[in-house]
Amino acid sequence: MGLRLPAGIELASFRPRLLDDWRQYNRQRFVQDISAGLTVGVVALPLAMAFAIASGVKPEQGLITAIIAGFLISALGGSSVQIGGPAGAFIVIVYGIVQRYGLGNLLIATVLAGALMFLMGLFKLGVLVRYIPVTIVIGFTNGIAVLIAVSQVKDLLGLKIEHLPADFFSQIRTLAHHLDSFNPIALCIGLGCLAIVILWPKLYALPAVAHSPAQRMLKAVARLPGTIVALGLATASTALFGLSVETIGSRFGGIPQTLPSPQWPAFSWDGIRQLFIPTLTIAMLGAIESLLCARVADSLSDRPRHDPNQELMGQGVANMVVPFFGGIPATGTIARTVTNVRSGATSPVAGMVHALTLLAVVLVAAPLASHVPLSALAGILLYVAWNMGEWHEFVRLRQFSMLYRVLLVGTFVLTVVFDLTVAVEVGLVMACIFFIYRMSTLFRVEAVALPADAPGTVQLITLYGSLFFGAVAKVEAIAQHLRPNTQVLVLDMQRLISMDTTGLDALQQLHRSLQRRGVRLVLCHLNEQPRGLMERSGFAAELGAHNIVPDVRAALATAAA
Repeated sequence: MGLRLPAGIELASFRPRLLDDWRQYNRQRFVQDISAGLTVGVVALPLAMAFAIASGVKPEQGLITAIIAGFLISALGGSSVQIGGPAGAFIVIVYGIVQRYGLGNLLIATVLAGALMFLMGLFKLGVLVRYIPVTIVIGFTNGIAVLIAVSQVKDLLGLKIEHLPADFFSQIRTLAHHLDSFNPIALCIGLGCLAIVILWPKLYALPAVAHSPAQRMLKAVARLPGTIVALGLATASTALFGLSVETIGSRFGGIPQTLPSPQWPAFSWDGIRQLFIPTLTIAMLGAIESLLCARVADSLSDRPRHDPNQELMGQGVANMVVPFFGGIPATGTIARTVTNVRSGATSPVAGMVHALTLLAVVLVAAPLASHVPLSALAGILLYVAWNMGEWHEFVRLRQFSMLYRVLLVGTFVLTVVFDLTVAVEVGLVMACIFFIYRMSTLFRVEAVALPADAPGTVQLITLYGSLFFGAVAKVEAIAQHLRPNTQVLVLDMQRLISMDTTGLDALQQLHRSLQRRGVRLVLCHLNEQPRGLMERSGFAAELGAHNIVPDVRAALATAAA
């Protein structure tokens, strides 16, 4: 049971999934988790550096995030197999915040966003993320993928641009103005890495039985992640042949061989006030990405389903801690989580091993990263951007309604042209408006013919659907369409499933309008929710118990009395 507040609000209990998995842990599961963690650690190495560089920060900040946040998310989260760390979805957001507010304010916004995510989980708001329409998620995901791809053109072509703007159209203009500094060697390296990453999985289709030493060696090599193979070949070529391309060493001076000491960010009230929107954006995107990723992991794994509230609390703690070491926002990552599941992970231990693997690489092999060409990371990120987008949804648009198309395409365009916050805010407003419109069209007011022996002064109308603020106009029009000789109006509410206070007010106004005309209102077949609302508001007493009857027959008998 969670904590209970004096007002009766129940808080979620802080219980990481690791504690539950530990009860049935054994040596076999430990071996599987070690193997999966090592595999994911190797996959995460180039992605952590690439995401950091694309976000406008140093590569070691991506590694620090993957190590510290990745460990905490696995240890404290609500999923058995989710892997956390820097994510592609954050690239555009982090880059924009760094350009506008500076790195120091990014760290503060990340701490505040972590606190907000923790509170969301504590107050059991994790389920609310599922209420965001899939059209909005697809729209902003595809928009972010486009922005990531555009941001990588600079390093892919080796353009000499000191600062790339955060705005989409400014980026396009800046790239076009610097095309004369194009480096063909950088393009060849980037496209070569992209080709390796795309084609490498084809080696998995090799025959199951290897007959020759060469086939056995090829199958063993095929187990390596394509990103590591591409990065290794590009780095070795650059170092051995002295290729004239920009590298991590030439831009950032290499990667430190130690973890940084914790430092306290410079907090100020004025600074916090201007970071409201960045904080909200990081928290919202982190929550959406982590819970979507956890749902994907649930569908691929036979482990118990994730706890969304605990997952948000774990993500919140990680994002509150990692900025003190210079890290950037972290969330659940689909590519690394899927790799973790397919590698046989059984518990959060695999994610913790993944973080320790990255730590070992930093402590031992950090100097080697100086020769990594930035165009190679750009090629890898282009592949990430392509996989991130759900491009087939654009092809399928003609199969769906106009409302679906407007919502998806509108969110996509707003994400590219403006930013994620504007896109989601406008998308949610549009989704609400479309939902209200759709629900209002489902509400019907239908006149029903009475038996031949029924009095001619009685008129029967049936209400269908939900009577809410978006549909009250149809109730308000009832009085205008009554027959001139009508003395009793019977509303059959058997098919009225719900009613809100605005709908109740419309009924009250109808009753008073009928009273002025000398027409009596009788209700029958009241369902539980409308009846309860009428009784609590006093409308049932105003109408009178004799005018609320069980069925149409009783209504006709009441009208004849």
